[in-house]
Amino acid sequence: MHYVDPIKDIESINAIKDILRKQSQRDLLLFVFGINTGIRVSDLLSLKVDNIWDGTGVKEFLYLNDMSGDEKRGYYLNHRVQFELKNYLNVINLKKDDYLFKSRKNDQPITRQQAYRIINKVAKEVGIPGNVGMHTLRKTFGYHAYRKGIAISILMEIYNHHSPSETLRYIGIDKSEKRLIKVDVNL
Repeated sequence: MHYVDPIKDIESINAIKDILRKQSQRDLLLFVFGINTGIRVSDLLSLKVDNIWDGTGVKEFLYLNDMSGDEKRGYYLNHRVQFELKNYLNVINLKKDDYLFKSRKNDQPITRQQAYRIINKVAKEVGIPGNVGMHTLRKTFGYHAYRKGIAISILMEIYNHHSPSETLRYIGIDKSEKRLIKVDVNL
């Protein structure tokens, strides 16, 4: 397994979405879901329709077992994920017990290798250098969440890390890099 970096450039993220939108609604959803939730690839690929659909609409939170399997962890499905989920479910006929990222060949989810090929190929198309794979999506989520002001302690919990430095290194943040912080209370 190669080390991968997050996609830091918003323009590259939007270019990937544009290509995937033309290519496959499923593949676009895979990308959008990954960069907006930080869910592991194994959890993403094992999702079924009834994990995200309550019978009348897309759920606000997706609940998955944590690493120990003892506890459920909630993942917020933001408006971008919900929008792409609705689009996807409108164009493909899936039953509630179908895999969300169903293979075109059978009733199983796409494989990790296929997911990697989808993401790696489109990243190369838009000119992203270096190693890019499914883990890139998880790191991209963390990078942009941190840049938008999400506390490192929350990201540590999501990633099940033990120190802020581990999480910062994981999401590609250089601790020595100085940045201005806007505390805009705006009362």
